[in-house]
Amino acid sequence: MSERLPPNTKIRGTGFNISDFWSWGFSDVLTNSLRGVFAEFLVGSTLDVLQQPRIEWDAYDLMYKDKKIEVKSAAYIQSWHEGQYSKISFGIEAKRAYNYATRSYTPEPVRNADLYVFCLLYEKDANLIDVLNTEQWHFYIVKTNVLNTLFPQQKRISLSTLEKITQPVSFTEIKETIDQAIYQ
Repeated sequence: MSERLPPNTKIRGTGFNISDFWSWGFSDVLTNSLRGVFAEFLVGSTLDVLQQPRIEWDAYDLMYKDKKIEVKSAAYIQSWHEGQYSKISFGIEAKRAYNYATRSYTPEPVRNADLYVFCLLYEKDANLIDVLNTEQWHFYIVKTNVLNTLFPQQKRISLSTLEKITQPVSFTEIKETIDQAIYQ
């Protein structure tokens, strides 16, 4: 596993450091791929589990109190927004996990996490949207066994369906809600 790079790490042969690269390449946090990574960061930060660098293709996104957490994100407005809101849904498809030790995939697809955190950037005004403002996010926390019971074969879950099984919490309520889910 790699170690976290300090922001002032020099890029040899240039006058730049790694934070210059990060700023150049990753400032548009509203793009789908970066928004998802940012959502993982938000959840990981409130759980205090950001000690190791993120593993891109891991079977789950975060580990907290020996529980595997999958983080999904969605937003009404995308970086390329042209006036129409995106339909909100989240991927919940069972997948085969890659085992780095054996360099092979698990034989059967499953939902590999113990619980899911569905993160919705809900601001609908393109002039006001601010990915970095945690007050513009809602977080829906669902145990995987609930998804397996109610939606065993489903690949996606819509916001309206999600709201039938759980209520959104704010950023400041994530840790408490996850702790409650773990110990129920």
